[in-house]
Parts: sequence; structure tokens; C-alpha cells
Amino acid sequence: MSLTGLRETFDRRGTKYGSGVMEFATPGIGHILKQGGCDFAFIDMEHSGLGIDTIKQVMRYMEAADLPAFVRPPSDQYHDIARLLDIGVEGILLPMVADAEQARHIVACMKYPPHGERGVAMGHGGDRWRAVSQRQGQLAANRRTVPIMLIETVEGVDNVDEIAKVKGVDVLWIGHSDLSASLGIPGDFDNPLFRDAVAKVVAAAKRHKLHLGRLTRSIEEGRQLKNQGFNLICYSADDSLLRAAIKSGIDAIRKGGRGGRGN
Repeated sequence: MSLTGLRETFDRRGTKYGSGVMEFATPGIGHILKQGGCDFAFIDMEHSGLGIDTIKQVMRYMEAADLPAFVRPPSDQYHDIARLLDIGVEGILLPMVADAEQARHIVACMKYPPHGERGVAMGHGGDRWRAVSQRQGQLAANRRTVPIMLIETVEGVDNVDEIAKVKGVDVLWIGHSDLSASLGIPGDFDNPLFRDAVAKVVAAAKRHKLHLGRLTRSIEEGRQLKNQGFNLICYSADDSLLRAAIKSGIDAIRKGGRGGRGN
């Protein structure tokens, strides 16, 4: 079975849509997201508590649904990055990227020599357990791995052009909540400071021909992001979506009832 790669998905023309996995690392989650219209999944380790063994399972669920996925690890340390690559993760979203030096470190962790310093692990999850030659396997791995830089601090915004210039960087992704906090305006996404910071990242992505992504929790905001030039839009996450759907349904039933006991 030929599976759709993350790079192949990102490089398609037009806007690609996905959703986040924070809580429900269950066998059906890949199929549920695929049937919901997702082009990709964003799996989070930084804030979810999901561990490496769970991620290894979830990647198999995504492969069963032929849904490409990327993962946000808890740090940019080599061991957090390399283990994910070795279990078959193709795209890694690195938090709090502040400058070009950090971006180069991340790319080096993700790429085999001569383009990086990743330790060699052939024939395991990254190769879907196929026997491959070391040379061809390393070349293929370097082509398919996708470094995604999460810009979510004032320092990251100030250095975004230098980050975008780093060879091997494929995607700039805005972490809106952390960025607003770093700017001293937590949650104030209409503030000119926040809007100016976003505009700087958007301009850098366009200038350097990189993909541009962000998570959104509202439909209207998602439409605005598309108009701004974001071509990777992640619509909310599993726990938030389930909570909102349940609340919406129960609230509607309460309001539409005949007034019996329990309303």
C-alpha cells in the first residue's frame, strides 16, 4: 500500500486543513479525522501528556487511514526529535523557535549526513520496517522529513527572516496563544501588536516561499487565515471539539424542551 506523505500533502496546491489530537489517541481517530475532511493531523506531546509509546501507536492509526501527520514534541532536544523520526513521524513542529541557530540545530537533528547529524536507524518505523540500503534510505528520509518552526515569542518574530532562510526549513507555524503572552497581551488577538507580529511572519513565509500554518478554534477565524495566506489550517483539537459539540447539543435540547423536570 502506497501511503500519502506529509511533504506530498503540504506541497499540493491550495489550502490544506487538519485537526489536532490532544486526548483521543484511539484506533479510530485517523479514520474519524479523514472522514471529517482532514488533509493532515497535528498530534501534540507538549501539552497533552501523550508519550512516545502512545505516539508510536497513533502513527499506525494514521497510516491505516492514509492520513499524514506531524507531531509537536516537548522540546527541541535531539532525543525528543530523533525518537519520533525513528518511529515514523515525518513532520516535527518544534516549539519556541527563537533564532536561526536554533533552527539550524533542529534541521541537523532531523536530517542524516551530509545535511545534518541524525543518528542512522535504517529499517525501523521511519522506513515502515522495510529493508533499505543505508545510502538510499538516508536520501529518502532527508527528502521526506519536514521541519516546522513554531514562531511564538517576540524573539522568534524579531528573527523570523533569519529563521526562514535556514536551509531545510519548510514551514513557519504561528503559536498564537504563546505569542500573545510573549507580547504582554495574553489572548488579545485583535491588538495591533499581535497583528503586526503575525504580519511579519506572514511576510517572511511569502518572501522565502515557505508553507504557513496556524491553529484556529473558530470557523470565521479560519476563513480569515485563509485570506491572509495561511495554506495549512488546523481546526481546533479533539477534546475542544467534543466538548463544544456536546454542549451545543445539550443546550439546544434544554432550550427546545417542553419544560418538564430536569430542564
